[in-house]
Amino acid sequence: MHAEQAVELADALAHELNAELAARDAHGLRRTRRTLQSPQRARVRVDGRDYIAFCSNDYLGLAADPRLAAAAKSGIDLYGVGAGASHLVLGHSTAHHELELALADFVGLSRALLFSTGYMANMGVVSALAGRGDAVFADRLNHASLNDAALVSRVAFKRYAHGDLDMLERLLQATPARRRLVITDAVFSMDGDIAPVPALLALCERYDAYLLIDDAHGFGVLGAQGRGTLQHFGIESGRVIYMATLGKAAGVAGAFVAGSAVLIESLIQNARPYIYTTATPPLLAHALLTSLQLIEQEDGRRRRLRELILQLRQGLAGHALRLLPSETPIQPLLVGGNEQALALSAALAAQGLLVPAIRPPTVPQGTARLRISLSADHDAGDVTRLITALSNSA
Repeated sequence: MHAEQAVELADALAHELNAELAARDAHGLRRTRRTLQSPQRARVRVDGRDYIAFCSNDYLGLAADPRLAAAAKSGIDLYGVGAGASHLVLGHSTAHHELELALADFVGLSRALLFSTGYMANMGVVSALAGRGDAVFADRLNHASLNDAALVSRVAFKRYAHGDLDMLERLLQATPARRRLVITDAVFSMDGDIAPVPALLALCERYDAYLLIDDAHGFGVLGAQGRGTLQHFGIESGRVIYMATLGKAAGVAGAFVAGSAVLIESLIQNARPYIYTTATPPLLAHALLTSLQLIEQEDGRRRRLRELILQLRQGLAGHALRLLPSETPIQPLLVGGNEQALALSAALAAQGLLVPAIRPPTVPQGTARLRISLSADHDAGDVTRLITALSNSA
């Protein structure tokens, strides 16, 4: 290829990309980044200004806890900074091993396996367990990582309407697939509602399917001592594959999958996002051992969360905009139009309150919303201030 042709192709691509970005702007869909200049707390400094933030998944307020910082520093002294290799070469440290044992015990399952991110965990599980000739059944409001995992696995990918168990049963009845896997968020990240896990498991038992639960937003928050959605529902089943992330309520980073011993051993052998990546820094695993202890011991954080959720819902009960039903820290305020959601978010930011506007394709068309995220690091005054600002905007 001549240099002139290469330049023309580059110019053509740049023109197409600019047109796509302009279309995003025209529909109020351009995403922008803010720069956080402080620790992740309820009160933050962003782009040179102080705010109360209602946009973090740090549900228990642990991300900036000094005890986790001290544990991370201790981890550096013990293990250094980088893992240096994949888990299957020489990157699997004592810290990783101890954390996997602790996580399995915490959620009441036989074994656990660490992943670098929740996205990688979901990709690893689905692609390792299902492929051509198999079928995956997914709630239509599942997280993108679950959908992408099904797509790359080349399975027959069937989606059912949100929470529609009758539709799921019809799909399960009709499938000729050799292996069937139902995948679902436990707490839906944009609606805040909890999946009907017992009913989903009953269908899996009836139609010889397995159930992958993504508990990214339930781990640390739901269940006794924050042990997650399985404990919340009192579920014990060999058909369940459990995934949770460690960068939300746990306040650090990473994810894990837990289940039977044969499941975990199979993932070690076959989950490509686990096999072909450098292990997470062991200092993070060391810090997470302290995080697990705090999650288990400090029920006051979850009590404060419940109190704040109740305060917000009562305070906005008569608001012109509707809070979606949710008993979790995710409290979505339905706005409808993209521009209206952006304008309301901007009006709150002008008053020192950060609440993100969530728009398609993250949520369905016509359901743009403010995603209010509460944390145990908030206090009643923070929530009162948000209620007042929203009430004045009605």
